[in-house]
Amino acid sequence: MNGSEAPGGLTPRPLSARSVVLSLLLGTHPPELPARDLVRLVEGFDVGASTARAALSRMAAAGDLRRTDQGYRLSERLLERQRRQDEAVRPHTRAWDGDWETLVITATGRGPAARAELRTRLTGLRLAELREGFWLRPANLDRPLPAALDRVAERLVSRPGTPARELAARLWPLGEWSDTAQALLAHAGRSRSPADRLTAFAAVVRHLLADPVLPAELLPPGWPGAALRDAYAAYQGEQSGRVRARSHRT
Repeated sequence: MNGSEAPGGLTPRPLSARSVVLSLLLGTHPPELPARDLVRLVEGFDVGASTARAALSRMAAAGDLRRTDQGYRLSERLLERQRRQDEAVRPHTRAWDGDWETLVITATGRGPAARAELRTRLTGLRLAELREGFWLRPANLDRPLPAALDRVAERLVSRPGTPARELAARLWPLGEWSDTAQALLAHAGRSRSPADRLTAFAAVVRHLLADPVLPAELLPPGWPGAALRDAYAAYQGEQSGRVRARSHRT
């Protein structure tokens, strides 16, 4: 990636050797590859072999990767990241009946770090904060909330008095998300080299993590969420094919 600006004023970040390794393993199931295959694959993204090997060693020392008999595998912490990424690309939804999933924070006396961690966790669960300590979203996601949240919050099912479409627009910057998604689609479509395409689609999957995955009736017209997921899934299929081809040659 040469750092040039994408449509819409978006500038995806160039990927380091570490980022290329993570992108490859996060898109591989199971997330484990022989060291030789990883180095050869990373070389295809304008990263030298010595740089790739150094990155693998540093990542193993830092706990990002585990050495195995076969090569390198994602650590447990990064397996959770892979799970979130997979869910972002293929979210599990159910028909929405108008109910809202609601959490009221009841824990007190927590320090700034604990409060920030909880906010990050709730945002990752695609909840949004209506006011301090009051989080909610339409109950259209087919997933349980972590049991650990019961120690800090009360779970409720609600039907707010504010019209649902209006409330959704207050809780999430839907226009901004849509504009960025359209810019990412345009940029990914114009990217040609393997390094540029990997950089573009790394930005795509980061953006998908912020998709609120709302019921269709609450979304503005022309919502590009499905198109962005389809584009990333197609790219992931390309990458999986390269990984399989490399493993078959060794």
